[in-house]
Amino acid sequence: MLLQFLLSNYKMNEPIRKADMLKIVHKRYREQFPEILRMASVSLDLVFGLELKEIKPNSQSYTLVSNSDDTGDGSLSSAWQFPTRGILIPLLGVIFFRYNCAPEKDIWEILNMWGIYDGQRHVIFGEPRKFITQDLVNEKYLEYRQVPNSDPPRFEFLWGSRAHAEISKMKVLEFWSKINDTSPRDFPCHYEEALRDEEERAQATAATMAGTTSKSTGDSRATCSHYSHPE
Repeated sequence: MLLQFLLSNYKMNEPIRKADMLKIVHKRYREQFPEILRMASVSLDLVFGLELKEIKPNSQSYTLVSNSDDTGDGSLSSAWQFPTRGILIPLLGVIFFRYNCAPEKDIWEILNMWGIYDGQRHVIFGEPRKFITQDLVNEKYLEYRQVPNSDPPRFEFLWGSRAHAEISKMKVLEFWSKINDTSPRDFPCHYEEALRDEEERAQATAATMAGTTSKSTGDSRATCSHYSHPE
């Protein structure tokens, strides 16, 4: 309940006051409010990419701000009004840990853990099924396809082309390590795959830079040649 209250206030751009939060927590648990708030803050940070900050010391008023390192490169769609790390990175993590192809039921299991249910409108994401099977698919962050020869039809999720281009597997692995209080090296198979992905990205970046440099040099020579031989 507290998490939903915080997300709702963020969505509506309304102030977050300690007094209002205490009204949501049952009176028998109010002595444990600091720990309840801490756990809610962790979930906001890890899952939704939001940080709960006190506006002024001892003001008992808070605000939620988006983390600045959503994916590390700031290239995700700026049109979204909610931190794009929210839900996307966790979903990509589920897919990554299912060896890059996750059954739909596994996706819903993890979403249910975070209070997001099929057919139940969410305060931030609206209709969850539309959000993950249409919005994220249309944005090319996810691929949603039917399992071949499945009867009745079953579906699965993969990384979309934009996810491959904009988000590293190491970033996703670091997220899952943080949420499980472990280290990326504790997942040796996935860590090796993430390292290969990092190396491939570095090689692609180097090749692009070399191509750009080569083209600039060629253009410069052509320009010099043109002006050294006037008609």
